[in-house]
Amino acid sequence: MLETDRLILKPLTHNQLLKYIKDDHSLEKELNLLPTKKNISTSLHDALAQTILPNVSDRDKDYLYHTLWAIVSKPDNRMVGDICFVGEPDAEGEIEIGYGTYEEFRGKGFMTEAVGRIVEWAKLQPKVKSIFATTEKQNVASYSILEKNHFLHIGEVDDMLSWKITF
Repeated sequence: MLETDRLILKPLTHNQLLKYIKDDHSLEKELNLLPTKKNISTSLHDALAQTILPNVSDRDKDYLYHTLWAIVSKPDNRMVGDICFVGEPDAEGEIEIGYGTYEEFRGKGFMTEAVGRIVEWAKLQPKVKSIFATTEKQNVASYSILEKNHFLHIGEVDDMLSWKITF
């Protein structure tokens, strides 16, 4: 578990991920949080079923690089979004992150703070040398989060921008 002044970043276990997918507030109940409307996207739902859950249950893998980390606002006592790594560091020590803020909590700086904290954690991991992320060109809010956390724009393909921070 990681913390900032306003946030708790909690890596979810396999059973907690199952509750997250159900989206019936059973996860919030387990974590003693107020209910939150999550709106799980089709792509996240597919990733959970096809990649995240199998990798989290694989004991040979470090689940911290495969699970969703719930982002909890301490003042609100609610989940405000989630962040994840897309697998363990590659041969060059690079990992990828993805993140999303639930609609009612956007524009409050939660994700900028959460990305900053997960970057701090990643810097302390011996195998991690850099973090990669992609955003849609038109999603200014998403890439502003990366810019505020010192990621550099390194390229683009079609409507996607690529970002990287190196330690």
